[in-house]
Amino acid sequence: MQMGEVRRLNETTVGIIGMGRTGQAVARFLRRRGVQCIGFDEHVKQASPDLIELRRGRLEAADFSDCDALIVSPGIDWRHPALERARRMGKEVRGDLDLFCEHFHGQLLAVTGTNGKTTTVTLIATLLEVLPGGIEAAGNIGRPMLDVLDAGTPPARVVLELSSFQLERSSNIHPRWAALLNVQPDHADMHADMSSYSAAKCRLFMHQGKGDRSLLPQQEEWDALQAELEARGVDVGRFGHDHGQSGHLCAGLQYDENGCSVFWTQKGERQCVPADRLRIRGMHQHMNLAVAAQAAADYGVSTSVISLALETFRGLPHRMQWIGHFGGRDWYDDSKATNPDAASAALQSFDRVLWICGGLRKGLALDALIGPASRHVAHAYVIGRDMEAYADMLKHAGVPFTKAGRLEQAVQLAAAHAEPLPVLLSPAAASQDQFEDYAERGKAFAAAARKVEAA
Repeated sequence: MQMGEVRRLNETTVGIIGMGRTGQAVARFLRRRGVQCIGFDEHVKQASPDLIELRRGRLEAADFSDCDALIVSPGIDWRHPALERARRMGKEVRGDLDLFCEHFHGQLLAVTGTNGKTTTVTLIATLLEVLPGGIEAAGNIGRPMLDVLDAGTPPARVVLELSSFQLERSSNIHPRWAALLNVQPDHADMHADMSSYSAAKCRLFMHQGKGDRSLLPQQEEWDALQAELEARGVDVGRFGHDHGQSGHLCAGLQYDENGCSVFWTQKGERQCVPADRLRIRGMHQHMNLAVAAQAAADYGVSTSVISLALETFRGLPHRMQWIGHFGGRDWYDDSKATNPDAASAALQSFDRVLWICGGLRKGLALDALIGPASRHVAHAYVIGRDMEAYADMLKHAGVPFTKAGRLEQAVQLAAAHAEPLPVLLSPAAASQDQFEDYAERGKAFAAAARKVEAA
């Protein structure tokens, strides 16, 4: 059964695995089209009004016999034994991205990557809003993509932020413009290995062809993908760092005697905005701006509009966000940095910094942090459940550290440091050992920092 088929929808029953935000959006979407929906969830206590039934309990014991197909939420492991059992039963098992792609008929832009997706997608949506018909941002960014289709007149364009979990369960995505920002170790618990994680990200490009546009990082590991895409007629651009010998790049950061600038290519000409005119901090953040600027240029947004947007963009909460100047020092919230590569990029945005790190490590190696920590960290304050792993990393880096345990204690200790250095919360870890999510952790950090001023 293909979900996009109109025929016999009122005779169809779909099981929705996981009744969080995505699952509820799927239920709303299908019920409006006459599809009967049964929800499966191990934790949700109250059924959505769009369900005919909610089956609670362990997924291993779930009975899918009366479901014609299953839609699986991104938070459910795609390799879950219950899903493997459903496949053996001949059930169609899909994700919500397939549904969206079957029903959306406008221009689709999509961004994936380990880090930087939300910043890039937010700025793309801001820049392309000036075009006739506008644009909506959805997907992993916060708004369920299926809700976009039922919100009055569908937009002319949609830009999706897509995780590896969404992409691995998609078979039909075809963005006209797509960007892969980076692939760095993360979500080790939800993919078989790093190769599988990377392959999931690359599914973004599987149906691109003549007339489509893709942006890839400059690293050599993406050369084969570029060759494959170009053989299909895709216009491929590369982005990255240009130290004067990377003229083939269409966007990124360039370095010369005047310092660093964000650049993009428009009508064959390189356009630049000096980094010191930008309001957000960090080379990794500036790279996200470059990719968004290139998307806008590819869609015909004027150079003046792009430049103004870059210079006025304030960034997003919990992503290298300046909290304020309290107790004689600056405080930065980078709680969204839940893996070592994201934290490494944040550390390299400072000369010397006091670093609050630690939390739920997710099984990730911390080796990538040793070099940046040794060069940029004056003192570290370790928090969270997996403190020993971060302490061992800091020992290898030769960085003095204190095991603070709780975030509030780390803030108090950093506030008492003799040098008036900035304080950075960039945990390189997930937050669920002490907080509901990274946003709650960031808010707690900001509240504790403001208390420093009041003390």
